[in-house]
Amino acid sequence: MFTTAGSRHRWLWPVFRIAEALGVAFAGYEHDVPFRIENRTIDGTAVAVRHFDLPGRTWVMPDTVVLGANQILRNEIGPHRTVVTTFDISVRDEAVVLSIRRVGLRLGPLRIAAPAFLRPRIALVERWDHEREQHHVKMTIDAPLLGRVYEYTGFFDYAIESETP
Repeated sequence: MFTTAGSRHRWLWPVFRIAEALGVAFAGYEHDVPFRIENRTIDGTAVAVRHFDLPGRTWVMPDTVVLGANQILRNEIGPHRTVVTTFDISVRDEAVVLSIRRVGLRLGPLRIAAPAFLRPRIALVERWDHEREQHHVKMTIDAPLLGRVYEYTGFFDYAIESETP
């Protein structure tokens, strides 16, 4: 369950409605959001589908992740892989830490990379919480001049289930 998820800034929700339609981020800010993630590996690519159980609806965010050269992670988000990010991955204080390198948009054949001065800072930290005996995840997006524009944080259990009955 995410203890919090979304953008606290109501004035940004119209922008996030576009992101929501693209399968990238949902518009709104919620507490105690149940979620589940289905992960599969297909030809060396991690394919995930996240289900956020928001009030009155379930919002779905698919993405793919590939580990490339020099331990750089490439993440493509949305059903059409509209947002493309690359991350450095490291382990710090028993946590997996992803730090943004680049972010861009894929709009059909057009590729648009965010210039460094406009690039949001995206960070994801996942660790085992010994006290709760659950995994903990925290993802934040901080935009230049605006500060924190999106986040989710919460706890979850991890299980491997067979795809065949």
